[in-house]
Amino acid sequence: MRSRLPLRWIVCALSAACIAGAQEPDTTARPVGMTVSGVVRDSIAHVPLAGAWVQLVPGAATGGSARTVLADSLGRFAIVGVPAGRYLLGFFHPLLDTLGVEAPAREIVVQRRAVRVDLAIPSGDRIHEAICGAPVRKGVAVGALVVGTVRAAMSHEPVANATVTAEWLEYSFQRGLMSRSRPQLTATTSARGWYALCDVPSAGMILLGVAHGGESSDVLEMQVPPERIVRRDLYLGRVRTSVAGDSVRSDSVRTPRRIRTGDGRLTGTVIAADGNRPLAGALVRIADGPMARVNERGEWVITDAPTGTRMLEVRAVGYYAQYRPVDVIANASPVQVKLSTFRAMLDTVKVTAFRVADRHQSGFTERRRSGAGRYLTAEDIERRAPLNVSDLFRGLPGIRIGSAVDTLLNEADITSDTSIAPTVALGLERLVLMRRGAGELCLPDFFIDGQHFRSLSADNLDSFLEPKHLAAVEIYTEATVPIQFQGWRTACGTIVIWTK
Repeated sequence: MRSRLPLRWIVCALSAACIAGAQEPDTTARPVGMTVSGVVRDSIAHVPLAGAWVQLVPGAATGGSARTVLADSLGRFAIVGVPAGRYLLGFFHPLLDTLGVEAPAREIVVQRRAVRVDLAIPSGDRIHEAICGAPVRKGVAVGALVVGTVRAAMSHEPVANATVTAEWLEYSFQRGLMSRSRPQLTATTSARGWYALCDVPSAGMILLGVAHGGESSDVLEMQVPPERIVRRDLYLGRVRTSVAGDSVRSDSVRTPRRIRTGDGRLTGTVIAADGNRPLAGALVRIADGPMARVNERGEWVITDAPTGTRMLEVRAVGYYAQYRPVDVIANASPVQVKLSTFRAMLDTVKVTAFRVADRHQSGFTERRRSGAGRYLTAEDIERRAPLNVSDLFRGLPGIRIGSAVDTLLNEADITSDTSIAPTVALGLERLVLMRRGAGELCLPDFFIDGQHFRSLSADNLDSFLEPKHLAAVEIYTEATVPIQFQGWRTACGTIVIWTK
């Protein structure tokens, strides 16, 4: 009895191509060789390093070509089908360029089993020692290291020979006297645009900026973390200056008020930190530059923005203003901003020593005896019977309450070095302004129960504080501000508020 073959076998038997294909090896079989795997980590931030390119290079005796794979979002990588032999294993990542270091290659031997090798960026201490040349020893205070790359805002090309400057406040006490200085460090970028600033004070605030030819960035306020390594790329861009309107000086001489513009475009969203609600009507502005109003979806767009690394200010009535550095560059990513209410900010402050309830601990009584400032006790506040907190400052010498528009039209020109220029754009927002020795008006710093708040408006104070909750108020001019109440910009003055 003849057996019957399936039809597909008969067709295949008549096909030369099928016969040839049957003689080829099965390409779907598992690859020959072992697997080399591991995790790439950032030893400075103590997190996995996503997006690292891991490369396996065979030794001369092993032969073959290099293999490269991309680490996933958790820093994991795997290279399969690796023949036995000796190899060098390393990785590349933009962060290494920013730090100005190369990750050391690891020599591995692949034999008859899988190989697990973890890779990492060198530790902060090793990077500090390699760049600054100072040994890092336990128990020895070492300054911070600020590193990064300077690039052109629109082309993203590195900029050589740019000047990067860091500045900070420093206080010293000798024989009962206190002196204040502003040390400064500068660095020149390499051919690859890389810079490094050694011995910057750690766990403090610094000002950082870059300039090259006619281009520059804004001066950024940066907090240096205790880890002693700060990575900050900077972008250079050109700025055009245009006249936005007239301001009026006290001598009634009109002078043009200028706004910085450019060819950049910046987008983003503004939402409330509590509930993630869009904050329609919030105002977003590049410092001394163009502004935008947030729509009902929480979105905003700024056109004609000055390119480069700039300071962005975001304000909304009833919320604490936020200042942050942004990079106005080609194809810039949207900026996401969350604003917190003033009350939420105060809820995070836990003061144990600086309370007026114990004035001997806070130093209120001693400062009042010095006569250096103006002081309002709880009795003074009750006697003045203010309807709102801002009413306390009405009629006090050297202080004015009014809208920005009203101030520009009727008072002295407001100095831009105290960050009032962005606030002027708000127009109808009422401001607490102090008069400096030269006669100009400026925005004072505020301290509430020991917590520093920058550029609070009269509307902010009235929205979140009530006169019946105030225990005392201290008012200092620029020349009389105590050291513990000095913000970075103390060329204006300080108002200190204590609650019950």
